[in-house]
Amino acid sequence: MAIITLTTDFGEKDHFAGAIKGAIYSELPDVRIVDISHSVAPFNVPEAAYIIQNAYSSFPKGTIHMIGIDSELNPENKHIAVKLDDHYFICANNGIMSMICSEIAPQKIVEINIHDRVASSFPVLDVFVNVACHIARGGTLEVIGKIIETIKPIKNLIPFVSEERSQIIGSVIYIDNYGNVITNIKRKFFEDVQKMRNYQISARSYKFKKIFEKYSDAINFEIPEEKRYDEGKRLVVFNSAGYLEIAVYKSDNATVGSASSLMGLKVMDTVTVNFYKT
Repeated sequence: MAIITLTTDFGEKDHFAGAIKGAIYSELPDVRIVDISHSVAPFNVPEAAYIIQNAYSSFPKGTIHMIGIDSELNPENKHIAVKLDDHYFICANNGIMSMICSEIAPQKIVEINIHDRVASSFPVLDVFVNVACHIARGGTLEVIGKIIETIKPIKNLIPFVSEERSQIIGSVIYIDNYGNVITNIKRKFFEDVQKMRNYQISARSYKFKKIFEKYSDAINFEIPEEKRYDEGKRLVVFNSAGYLEIAVYKSDNATVGSASSLMGLKVMDTVTVNFYKT
């Protein structure tokens, strides 16, 4: 049984997500549809890329992933279907796939060319559904598109490293449901530049000199709980996806606040790591 996932910025209020599911079920009544997220910030390509990169591999090989972010067709925003890691991705060629493709080479990329056969003012509903159902039936990518070799990159996906390799300048690419701030600095990238040196991480006026393995490592459990004042403690971790994350322990925007709200950090803000010898 085919699985089709949906990742969009459509939200939950409007009819868009429901209409897409209905169109898929009309074509393939036995398919399974899984919502990854419909809460991507509008037109936020880096956010969508982060979400799909960290969700897709949990699904079985052969899963088809529809990504409805900034998908209106125009001369600078063509539609593509990508086979990568034995999964299929259908999206606009606007950089969404570049985060995954920076680590895993695509097996095949096609520029979708069925638009003259599908009347469409809502491409995710019409074109993307048509392509997804074609793949789910066992159809090949060449039938719905022409082979291309490259995809559009996301700007500022890779952090900047100074010439003397004493500094990384990264940026915030995602803010999660807890208000934790995720940067584009991955653990391996960090460690390759670090070379065992000490470091200081700077975000606005906040400084950090230690990265924890998990959130609770920042807490001294030998101190009685009533004297710890743990909630609201600022910290840095490499999160489960391997990205450098600035967080607040047990964050809650309604009570103790979050890394984003307390530090005033937002997407595309700069985060700097300076390395130094003792």
